[in-house]
Amino acid sequence: MLSIEEVFNEFQEIGCCGFATVDEKGCLSSRIAHFFAYDEEGLYLRTMTGKPFYRELVRGGQLSVTGERTAGACTWDEDNMPHFQPGIMMRVSGRVRQLTPEEVAAKAAASDLFNVAVYDIDKYPETVVFVLESAWGEKYRYDFNMVEMDHKVLRERFSWGGATFAEPGFHITDDCIGCGACAEACTHKAIIAGSPYSIRGSWCDECGNCHNACPVGAVVEKSIA
Repeated sequence: MLSIEEVFNEFQEIGCCGFATVDEKGCLSSRIAHFFAYDEEGLYLRTMTGKPFYRELVRGGQLSVTGERTAGACTWDEDNMPHFQPGIMMRVSGRVRQLTPEEVAAKAAASDLFNVAVYDIDKYPETVVFVLESAWGEKYRYDFNMVEMDHKVLRERFSWGGATFAEPGFHITDDCIGCGACAEACTHKAIIAGSPYSIRGSWCDECGNCHNACPVGAVVEKSIA
């Protein structure tokens, strides 16, 4: 499972990401932002008290973040079919907490990653710091044309601060009759032959092809945390 440091470094490689909250009308609201620091408690972000982002974080206490980095831009062929370059998508969702000024000062004394927060608070006194302290997420590496991998996707889920997650992938029950229809339908090479057949969750895109192809309904969907 990815550590908080590894998750932070992945988001650093991406840079600016989409930060989503729920506004006062119950509608989703998003903006471009980034994490600036991490430690054993979670990932850190900052905003200012006059912004809707701040009010939504305080009121709802929840945050969802996603971002992507690729080896190159997507191209389209003469049939208008997309060709995606290999890349990585990151997502994380969970509970946030606002830090006190004393906590920010203590964090800055322990790590220079927090220096930017101290600088901003000095220059813009309405600056505040939040920590994403309980969260789960996923690193989703994709290579749909199998340029760098011999399969299309590799999924790693993670959590911290008491949050939990469901492992990725569909599941094959003991009702499996071993016909292999699921393996023939899977374009992600996620099916493992056996009795019963099984699915390698980290390679599964949850596209539903195996579920659709199974003649006895042995392939079942798994809930996502």
